[in-house]
Amino acid sequence: MSGNDMGVTLGSIYPHLIAVAAVLVPLAVAFCIWRAVTSARTPQGAVAWVVFLLAAPWFALPSYAILGHHKVRGYKAARRDSRRVVKALADFADEHPVSQDADLGQGAFERLADMPAVGGNSVDLLIDGDDAFAAMMAAMDRAEHYLLVQFYTFADDDLGGRFADRLIAAAARGVTVRVMYDGVGSYGLSSAYTRRLRDGGIETIDPHEARGPTSRRQVNFRNHRKTIVIDGREGFVGGLNVADDYVGKGPFGHWRDTHLALRGPVVAQLQLIFAEDWHWATGHEIGPGLDWRPVDEEANLAALIVPCGPGDDFDTGALFFAAAIAEARERLWIASPYFVPDAEVLSALKVAALRGVDVRVLVPDVADHTLPWLAAFAYFDEIRAAGVKVWRYTSGFTHQKVVLIDDRIAAVGTANFDNRSFRLNFETMAMVFDGAFAGRVAAMLEADIARALPLEKDLSEQKWKVRLGAPLARLLSPVL
Repeated sequence: MSGNDMGVTLGSIYPHLIAVAAVLVPLAVAFCIWRAVTSARTPQGAVAWVVFLLAAPWFALPSYAILGHHKVRGYKAARRDSRRVVKALADFADEHPVSQDADLGQGAFERLADMPAVGGNSVDLLIDGDDAFAAMMAAMDRAEHYLLVQFYTFADDDLGGRFADRLIAAAARGVTVRVMYDGVGSYGLSSAYTRRLRDGGIETIDPHEARGPTSRRQVNFRNHRKTIVIDGREGFVGGLNVADDYVGKGPFGHWRDTHLALRGPVVAQLQLIFAEDWHWATGHEIGPGLDWRPVDEEANLAALIVPCGPGDDFDTGALFFAAAIAEARERLWIASPYFVPDAEVLSALKVAALRGVDVRVLVPDVADHTLPWLAAFAYFDEIRAAGVKVWRYTSGFTHQKVVLIDDRIAAVGTANFDNRSFRLNFETMAMVFDGAFAGRVAAMLEADIARALPLEKDLSEQKWKVRLGAPLARLLSPVL
C-alpha cells in the first residue's frame, strides 16, 4: 500500500472514530456521573467528580476509572470466608477477655475491629530500625513451624538481603514461610530477589497475579500492612518496611520509626488479618494449619488489633481516628508522617483542642512525598487556631504512626493521619490499654518532640512555594 493510499484509508477512518467517540464519551461521562452521585462518600466528593467529568472528560474518565471507587467489594466476602475458617479464634478470645468491669475505653474500637480486646499479652516498644529488625530477625530464627511475613515495601538492598537470608534459613530447617508484599510499594523489587525466595522454598504472592489489594491492577487500593507472625506465638507490627532507608541508610539519614513486638492472645488477632489477606490475594485458606492458641504472658496487658480497609462496611480508618479523638479527655498526641485529614476528622480534632485536651501533632520537617507534605500546610492554620500544637521533627525523617490517648491507651501501627489511610489503604493498628505502657509511649514521644520545632508561622508567612503549593495540593487530598 502506498503512502497516499494509507493516508486515504486513515483519513476515511478518522470521521468514524470521531463519530463513535462522540457517542461513547458522553455515555461514559453520564455513567460515571451517576456512579459518583450515588456512591461518593460525601456530597462534596460527588460535586467534585461531576464538575471534573463535565469540564475535562478526556482526563476525568481515566482518572475516575482508577481513583473514583473507595470500596473493594470482593474483600468483604473473602473476610467472611476467612473468619469461618478460623472460628476457633472467637472461642479462644472468650477465654481471655478483658474484665467487663474495667472500662478501658475499648468499646468503639472493639466494634470497629469486630473482635474483643484480650488480656494476657506482653508488648515491647521497638524504637527505630536497628533494634526493631534485630528483634524481628531473632524471632524469625526461633521459628519452628511457620512464618507469616507481610510488608508494603521490600527492597533488594543490604537489609532486604539479610532479611531474605533469615527467611531462607527458616525454610531450610523445615519452617513453612509465606511472604506477601504490595505491588506498588515494592514496585522496584527485582525479579532476582523474588526468584531467590521461591528457590529457597518460600511461598510468595506475585502482585501481577494476585486478585486482591496486593495487585498492581488495583492501583488506588494498597495493602499498607507490615506484619510478622512466628508460630502464632510472637508478632510484630508497626511502621517499618524492609529497605535500607528504614535503618538510616537513605537520603534522610536518621529514620525515626516505631514498631511493636507482641506476645499472647493478641497475636492470634494479628494472624487472623494475615490469613484474611492471604485468602483474598490467593483464594487459599491457611487458617486450619495455624496455631490459634498462644499462651498468656505474665505482663497480662489488654490489647486489640484494629484492622482498617476499604473492604469494610464502614470507613474504619477514619472512624479509628475519630474514636481516638473522642476518647481523649486530657491528652491526644499523634505522630504521623502525613497530615491530610478529611473534614469530619479535622473538625473532631479541633473540637478536642477547644474542649481543653492537650492535642499535639508530630510531623516531619522534610518531605519524602511532596504533595501530602504541601497539603498539610493547608490545614495547619485552622488546627493551630483551635489550640492544636504542631511540631516539626528536624532530626531526620519521622515515619512512625503512633496515637497516645490520655495516660491509658496507646496505638502503634501502619495507619497515617491522611485520607489514603482513612479510606484507601488496608492498615493495621495495635492498641494497648495500659497506663504503664502508655507512659513508655509518652516518654518516647516527649523525646521526639525535644528533637522538633514548634510550627509558629501561618501559611501566609511560609516560603512562596509552600504558599502556592499547599492550597493546590489540598485539592488532591481525597487520594493523598
